[in-house]
Amino acid sequence: MYRSHTNGELRLSHKEETVTLAGWVQKSRDKGFMIWVDLRDRYGITQLIFDEERTPVEVMERAKSLGREFVIQIKGKVIERESKNANIPTGEIEILVEELEVLNAALVPPFTIEDKTDGGEDLRMKYRYLDIRRNPVKNKLVFRHKVTMEVRNFLSNQDFVEVETPYLIKSTPEGARDFVVPSRMNEGQFYALPQSPQTFKQLLMVGGMDKYFQIVKCFRDEDLRADRQPEFTQIDCEMAFVEQEDILDIFENLTRHLLKEINGVEVEKFPRMTYDDAMRKYGNDKPDIRFGMEFGELNEVAQHKDFKVFNEAELVVGIAVPNAANYSRKEIDKLIDWVKRPQVGALGMVYVKYNEDGSFKSSVDKFYAEEDLAQWAEQTNAKPGDLICVLSGETNKVRAQLSALRMEMAERLGLRDAKIFAPLWVVDFPLLEWDEETERYHAMHHPFTSPKVEDIPLLSTDPAKVKANAYDLVLNGNEIGGGSIRIHDKETQATMFDYLGFSEEEAKAQFGFLMDAFQYGAPPHGGLAFGLDRLVAILGGQETIRDFIAFPKNNAGRDVMIDAPAKIDEQQLKELHLKVELK
Repeated sequence: MYRSHTNGELRLSHKEETVTLAGWVQKSRDKGFMIWVDLRDRYGITQLIFDEERTPVEVMERAKSLGREFVIQIKGKVIERESKNANIPTGEIEILVEELEVLNAALVPPFTIEDKTDGGEDLRMKYRYLDIRRNPVKNKLVFRHKVTMEVRNFLSNQDFVEVETPYLIKSTPEGARDFVVPSRMNEGQFYALPQSPQTFKQLLMVGGMDKYFQIVKCFRDEDLRADRQPEFTQIDCEMAFVEQEDILDIFENLTRHLLKEINGVEVEKFPRMTYDDAMRKYGNDKPDIRFGMEFGELNEVAQHKDFKVFNEAELVVGIAVPNAANYSRKEIDKLIDWVKRPQVGALGMVYVKYNEDGSFKSSVDKFYAEEDLAQWAEQTNAKPGDLICVLSGETNKVRAQLSALRMEMAERLGLRDAKIFAPLWVVDFPLLEWDEETERYHAMHHPFTSPKVEDIPLLSTDPAKVKANAYDLVLNGNEIGGGSIRIHDKETQATMFDYLGFSEEEAKAQFGFLMDAFQYGAPPHGGLAFGLDRLVAILGGQETIRDFIAFPKNNAGRDVMIDAPAKIDEQQLKELHLKVELK
């Protein structure tokens, strides 16, 4: 037996007990006649004491050789600590060591294994197995486990069945780029890693499984950000014989359950907003509604006043930043520089100070009288003391730019409180979106999303106006889940493929198996998938997912710890029937 107790469980009630502990040396303090060692494992820290008057000589000598991160086992008696440490649960006791065995010596780690470390991110990712020993990372992984178990328990109690679907599937042209896997046994042919189990979960509904879920790895070969990884985990769900309301109800309750059990937060309201309203009021389809600063459209009150910039714009739109009218000219100039950065892309910004005394001061006083600016204040819901920030340009671009500014100002003003949770359903997404590069429509979600029944006639006349039976669940400005009611009959699915530019032969080659399945009695069905990595991070009070993943990739999609991706030798390439020029 390596240990009778963990390093986090011994208390004063265990006094005089003989115990066996094992773990890593956190640090050692040698006073010559006495040595203290902090012994750490996943559960906590226990202080060991080696005393030359009470500890065997050979054990005392061995203790002097201990270094940081040595793996050791000790046997000793629990005694009351003279100098107690109220900061740790075991702080009232220590172990008078009688026996010591070094299970494994260790090199000096490249960074300190402490809550506040001296290791930079790149270094810690290279030695991720050491970083996991640190409480901030370890606790996040334990937190992820807790969330996952709550999800599994909730869905199981709702009669969902977890079913595994294949990882080696067929590549499809829709969506992000696939990771492909060459087949040795089938020359010139490739599998793809799934971007989601979409078609398989629909086939499970055809198979009568009724309620399915899976916590599953998915893969997308796309550009990366702080909240994206090439491989990620979904809570993937599907239900048969349901309408949109049924699905929203189930997963609203799941989210409510997680917020209560994990964060101790009661959330009753899950407001709903159409996609069009979200874009008009907030400039994006995942608005953070923990704070205001809704957009005010100013075309009617700002154009035709001899200000050429606004007159030539497709949209003039602004927000009222609360209590920011006291910004100095230097601070505002920095704000203008911020929106002109390439990441935002605005050409400039007009500002209006709505002073506490009710007067206005703007950067366009030459063109607009106070009564004009008062109308701007009315449209943006500005109050005395607010700063009105106005952008103009092409509608879609300027909305995205102002959305970025809104989020930046909320961050600066401390309005994005991680302890406050504001969920939101965004509904009635467009079914299709136009792609300038390919000059054709693409499915906004995926080609299996059902159009609103009343909009089906518009497919042949005005496809851009067709709304989808699709919905996203947003939490604190992040999309944590999305789904739709699916097409469940062959004719409608064939029509959808046709509008997406698939020939009949292409549709059959890519999705013939699904079309065939629909002919054998497919029930109405729909579902939703949560992004587990993002969900866990937000519940944990953060938006960067990397620390909640045991072995993440960096921003270039590389695993710097194992040095992947990597080249393979020529013999493997030959077996896979691949010709690659190795540099």
